[in-house]
Amino acid sequence: MTDTRKERGRLGEAIARQYLETKGWQILAVNWRCRIGEIDIVAEDGTCTVFVEVRTRSSTRFGTAVESVDWRKQRKVRQVAAAFLTANKVCTSRFRFDMISIQVYENGQDPVLEHIQNAF
Repeated sequence: MTDTRKERGRLGEAIARQYLETKGWQILAVNWRCRIGEIDIVAEDGTCTVFVEVRTRSSTRFGTAVESVDWRKQRKVRQVAAAFLTANKVCTSRFRFDMISIQVYENGQDPVLEHIQNAF
């Protein structure tokens, strides 16, 4: 992965984290990793544990951010979420998978954020 892509990804995750915090969500983990993979953000929305996949794009040349989360990525996020719940001994009956899509622009225009609850 190029440095530019990494920087764009970090920027998108920072924007998403700030957005969720302004909504009053408690951030439990950022870039939580295990041998299976990684979850971008784990947060609490009231009594619900939310696993958030963040996708940041600078163009739609290869599809939108939403389109990039296919069934394989969804399966991977579910597997990592199960590992997170087990590893952190989280006992919750309410959890969901959200997606935050961020479109950034090279011309300095403000990024556009789209939050999809229960994305998959």
